[in-house]
Amino acid sequence: MKKFPMEIEMGKSANITSKTKIIALIAIFSALFGVLRRMDTIPMIGVQGAKFSLSDILPPIYGVVLGPFAGGISVIIGTFIGIAMGKPVTFLFLDFLPAFVNTIAAGLLVRRKWFPTVLLNITLLVVFLANPLTSIFITINGVAFPFAWLHILAFIALLSPFGRKTSQWIESLKPKLLTAGLATLAFVGTMMQHLMGNILYEVVLNQLYVAIGQQPIIPAAAYAANWAIVFFLYPWERLMLIILSVVVGVPLIKVLKQTFFRTEQRAICETKQT
Repeated sequence: MKKFPMEIEMGKSANITSKTKIIALIAIFSALFGVLRRMDTIPMIGVQGAKFSLSDILPPIYGVVLGPFAGGISVIIGTFIGIAMGKPVTFLFLDFLPAFVNTIAAGLLVRRKWFPTVLLNITLLVVFLANPLTSIFITINGVAFPFAWLHILAFIALLSPFGRKTSQWIESLKPKLLTAGLATLAFVGTMMQHLMGNILYEVVLNQLYVAIGQQPIIPAAAYAANWAIVFFLYPWERLMLIILSVVVGVPLIKVLKQTFFRTEQRAICETKQT
């Protein structure tokens, strides 16, 4: 069916409006990420002055709301906004990568891109465990426990029916299902974020410096003790991030999906019908 010039212009106008709103959302969420990036939480073990940020609760929300592309861009821009505001650089300006990975994973998973998320997760897990600076097991009272036990549980959750149903649960916008879906996304995403951070912690703060003949930020001999401390701390830290992501994300996602994104979907449908 041939479209009249006015119908074509209306379609172009709807697309321009949609793109403009997405750009506006990226700007808003980048600024929010930058501000929260400047708000410190707990210190990073073994790195003087380095601390985690409150912005770590945002990546799964950004993945759901903005998707992997726009959400990832928001995280990158927001990270550098935080640096411009005085947040110290820890990983040679690669500080955006952990949150970026979390956002990408959440964005892919909520859009039913399950296999790429699984591939990304297993790649991060293998790379971390294969690094000679990684403590595969932590010994407590003569009993060896796998350091990455919670990361493995998150990967199992991703492989399970729960991982495949997250998109359906979130799209329903029903409070209980939305909460379950976002909690699953946040669990999987935050553990992938932790893996990426761990990889940077080893590669950037030690192995990269060694490769260029410089004194590393963290000596190789210190990693075993550092991982032993982290082993007791990271489950509680990740749990708090998941809880905060859900508390903040559920009402935010519900409002945005029922207002902005529903309006956008209606406009797109009307454009297609014409």
